[in-house]
Amino acid sequence: MKNTADEFKPFISSEKIVPEFTVTSVLIGILLAVVFGAANAYLGLRVGMTVSASIPAAVISMGIIRIALQRDSILENNMVQTIGSAGESVAAGAIFTLPALFLWAKEWGTAVPSLLTIFLIALVGGLLGVLFMVPLRKALIVEEHGTLPYPEGTACAEVLLAGEEGGAKASTVFAGLGIAAVYKFVADGLGIFPSSVQYDLKSYRGAAVGVDVLPALVGVGYICGPKISSYMLGGGVVSWLVLMPLISLFGADNVVFPGTEPISGLSPDQLWSTYIKYIGAGAVAAGGIISLVKTFPLIVKTFVNAMGSLRGKNGGNIQELRTGRDLPISFILVAVLVIALAIWLLPAFPVNIFGALMIVVFGFFFATVSARLVGMVGSSNNPVSGMAIATLLLSTMLLKVTGTSGRAGMTGAIAIGSIICIVAAIAGDTSQDLKTGYILGATPKLQQYGEFIGTAVSAAAIGGVLYLLSAAWGFGSDQLPAPQATMMQLVVQGVMEANLPWTFVFAGAGIAVMVEILGIPVLPFAVGLYLPLRLSAGIMAGGLVRLWLTKRKYESKEAKDLAKEHGTLYTSGLIAGEGLAGILLAVFAVVKVGGKDIASYLYLGDKFSLGGIGGLVLFLGLLATLVYAALKRNKQADR
Repeated sequence: MKNTADEFKPFISSEKIVPEFTVTSVLIGILLAVVFGAANAYLGLRVGMTVSASIPAAVISMGIIRIALQRDSILENNMVQTIGSAGESVAAGAIFTLPALFLWAKEWGTAVPSLLTIFLIALVGGLLGVLFMVPLRKALIVEEHGTLPYPEGTACAEVLLAGEEGGAKASTVFAGLGIAAVYKFVADGLGIFPSSVQYDLKSYRGAAVGVDVLPALVGVGYICGPKISSYMLGGGVVSWLVLMPLISLFGADNVVFPGTEPISGLSPDQLWSTYIKYIGAGAVAAGGIISLVKTFPLIVKTFVNAMGSLRGKNGGNIQELRTGRDLPISFILVAVLVIALAIWLLPAFPVNIFGALMIVVFGFFFATVSARLVGMVGSSNNPVSGMAIATLLLSTMLLKVTGTSGRAGMTGAIAIGSIICIVAAIAGDTSQDLKTGYILGATPKLQQYGEFIGTAVSAAAIGGVLYLLSAAWGFGSDQLPAPQATMMQLVVQGVMEANLPWTFVFAGAGIAVMVEILGIPVLPFAVGLYLPLRLSAGIMAGGLVRLWLTKRKYESKEAKDLAKEHGTLYTSGLIAGEGLAGILLAVFAVVKVGGKDIASYLYLGDKFSLGGIGGLVLFLGLLATLVYAALKRNKQADR
């Protein structure tokens, strides 16, 4: 492979010094880290998926710095998205695992994890993710610049380079944010129409169809695209229209473990929560393991490159330039050692020295895997949850064998899995940000400082968000299914207590293997198998809009790309808007005035409601706003 590092010229040369790590960029980045972290926490607990915040953060930054402050600084904007996107990654890693501790606290009648515990777990995972990525930067970002595309990082750089359109692009994001916030408030705050429309099929017992008419689902479907959306919908169809009717038919009046009531008396939702969850958990676990096995050659190659980077291979001349300055390796080693000792000694971490070492070893392993994978397939397809499941299975068994069992072993396993999950998420995000910086000519060391800031702020905020959402609706509820976290809970508790309904788990694993043989991506199908069908249907609606916009005729390729880009920006706003409105509604559900929560004063659904039909009509109107937002710029360009 040619060493493209010597040939590549960034947009801002290494000799040029421009504003980068400024008070403005840090403050805006911190604000966006909290906003997108909270929005993605809500989204992940709702549908089991999060989306990248880099491009929306960059666009909003350009809108603020260029329009409001009348200043043009591309590296300041890059610093904003570097700090801001860390919030989404910390949230992704945290909500996939930490709610399991809340679920156990409710089940056991014990205290929920403290804000300090959540903060330290998130902080340690985030810091390790950034630290492990530093020595990998030269091997993955510089030496393989012409090989690993890092799609989100490259796309973000392109958006920043097209900064002259920053105001228009920012307005598209804010339009989606405002519309989604109002829509969500009217649906779930005022109760004018239901956000979930479902019909049980009486003549096909055990089956049900429906759709969640929510903006965030449209956004997820559009960004993921029709293929991924259809795989998720396919999984939901198998669960709700095949497996559940079969369970209902053959189960009849029998009581089958883990259920405690006759199957004939269970509704579709009860069938899903009692049996399908375990089948879905088996499918997701198998899908995660399959993904890791398939990437094993890449893992080996990455480790070889990483070791070469640690020895300073081909890096001497680059290190002297501004655009090649990383945090010193001595600082990395000392920081990792200090963090490992803190994990062992601080009571906030329910792990022993063995668990602390396991976290460091697994953390570097999965940070390397994550950084390499996102370079090829993008952050959206990074199997972070699969890595967490593999870690949980192994750590639970090892803790049990070494004498740490029961509740202590389960909480210890979740603590280990949480840190590893956050490590993998942050490492993937950091690699994308460093790719953006490499193209633009940013200073890696300053970006790494930015990642530390974004991680610390997000870690401090995520505990409050989890507390708020738990108090408002509770994890595992209809409003917040927390699919990934409940699955992690089932896996750890089942392994530790040896009471996992393995028949359902292995059935799900078998389905995952079959899907892999057929050449269908396992993880999106498995997530669809696990989630309610109505969620996947809402996601599919966004995917269908993306399909229609892709297939329609345009005046030119530029017009087609413009429609796709503005659709992505608008749907990013939809996701952020619903997430923020969800957080606001959670506040209203918790805060009491005159003995009643604020939400009860706002709710009008018992007096006036448009019903399910009205909800479907308004959902179609929401899809129409997406089409308009995507095509609006083309219409203006044609005038």
